[in-house]
Order: sequence, then structure tokens, then C-alpha cells
Amino acid sequence: MTTARYLAITLSLLMPLTAVAHNFVEGQRVTPVGIADRGELVYQHEEFSYKNWNSAQLTGKVRVIQHIAGRSSAKEKNAALIEAIKAAQFPHDHYQTTTLVNTDDAIPGTGMFVRSSIESNKQQYPWSQFIVDSRGAAKKAWQLDDGGSAIVVLDKQGQVRFAKDGALTQQEVKQVIALLHQLLK
Repeated sequence: MTTARYLAITLSLLMPLTAVAHNFVEGQRVTPVGIADRGELVYQHEEFSYKNWNSAQLTGKVRVIQHIAGRSSAKEKNAALIEAIKAAQFPHDHYQTTTLVNTDDAIPGTGMFVRSSIESNKQQYPWSQFIVDSRGAAKKAWQLDDGGSAIVVLDKQGQVRFAKDGALTQQEVKQVIALLHQLLK
């Protein structure tokens, strides 16, 4: 076997290993992470505040975690899934979307606009959870790509049932919605 052919075979075998950037493992909980700088956005009595948040709180409900960079381009990557979730009208007492926004990965000078958008979303969807990660702690802990959008489905025990760092295809959107229906039975 020639060296070139050996190298080609070796690289083709290793390629799938390099395609997965995140460290989510199906059937396990996400790598623990805590966010104390900003953290979970709380809206009570027409006032916004923040409280510490950590991944240990991701049990008790079926969830979709959406981790996005603080850029509109990242938000758009999985907009089709978010629209499908809205259309499905999952019961708020058993399902929750948890959106982590990495404002450390925002275009310089846009942080105020990003936080304003998050606050607007919290007002519109008060049952959803919004986490502001101003230091990129979750991105680092979960080994996510810069400028990206990751989707993770968790069961009620907080175990990963689906994960992808990047835009979901239409087939993957359908797969996630079907999985959520199954987990909510």
C-alpha cells in the first residue's frame, strides 16, 4: 500500500471524530457548568434581575437547551426548530426551553442590544428560561464552536437524548420534535 493511500484511509477514518466538536454524550448529563456573572434572567413585577444558574437545575422537565452566540446570525441557525417548538405548544408544566446566550461571543458594541432582545423574549415567553453567559463558561465547558448555535434535548432526569452543535437540517428538526413528543408521553 502506498503512503498516500494509507494517509487517505487514515484521514477518512479520523474525519468523523473531528466533526463532533461538543462533549455531550447521549444518556449522560451535560458537563457541569455554573454561571454567576449575569446568569438566569428573572422577570418579576415588571422588573428584570439576574440570579446564579448552574446545569444541576436541568432536571424535572423535558427540555431543549439552545446555546447561542450573542449574534443574530447564530440565533437564525436554529430558528426553524424554535418555530416548530412554538407550533407544538408543549405543556409548560412538563417542558421548558432553556436558552443560553454567550454574550462573550457577541459582535463588539452590541451587548446592550443583545440583552435588550433577551429581555424582550423573556417578557414574551415568561415560561422559558434565558441564561446570559457573559464569560462564555458554558461554551468552554461544553466545547462548543465560536459563533455557533447548539441544540441539546434532555429528558426529565437531565440526560442528553440528542445533541448537535450547528444548524439542524429539516429532518433533524422533525426528529427533535418527534423525540420531544415521545419524552412527554
